[in-house]
Amino acid sequence: MKKLPRLLARAFAVLLLAAPLAAGAAERTVLVFGDSLSAAYGLATRDGWVALLGERLARERPAWRVVNASVSGETTAGGLRRLPEDLKRHGPAVVVIALGANDGLRGLPVEGTRANLESMIRISRAAKAEPVLVGLMIPPNYGIDYAREFRDLFPDVARKSKVARVPFLLEGVAENRDLFQADQLHPTAAAQPRILDNVWPVLAPLLQSRPPRP
Repeated sequence: MKKLPRLLARAFAVLLLAAPLAAGAAERTVLVFGDSLSAAYGLATRDGWVALLGERLARERPAWRVVNASVSGETTAGGLRRLPEDLKRHGPAVVVIALGANDGLRGLPVEGTRANLESMIRISRAAKAEPVLVGLMIPPNYGIDYAREFRDLFPDVARKSKVARVPFLLEGVAENRDLFQADQLHPTAAAQPRILDNVWPVLAPLLQSRPPRP
């Protein structure tokens, strides 16, 4: 009869060890798929808005985690090529697509950027991940018409594809030179909380509605 308490203790220990594994199996992932604006270019990684998102998730949505698959200098064409592998590797429930700035800064054809973004949205959905499209703007280096066409691209794609959209990633930042590094292209650490505040209101409702991936 003395063996029974020991068996019960062992069984209890096994359950305690298994609990974190079960919780991890149900954990859901937000994949941020962007360029240098999301890759914390010129900053400590912990200071970037994606790392700050991870901290907020830990506080407010503990069933979620964030994976940052952003690459400095990435275009939508480059993103489209590597997205399938990242979807397979990380199995996200939500994909934040924050690409296009380098297309615009290089003056690439807007229709090509549009096609790439639409393809990434389709690929994400085929992988059972809900896309979020992040709106971007560029200075009129290639003329006002090009800058306007580029700006209007994002709401148009979001409307036609029926995806959630962050209106402008750098809202409240772009107009303040003090919030940019010396290159006047990449925001400082001080700007990163504001960038997260631009993304969060669009992202948060999806974190409530998305079920765990099978």
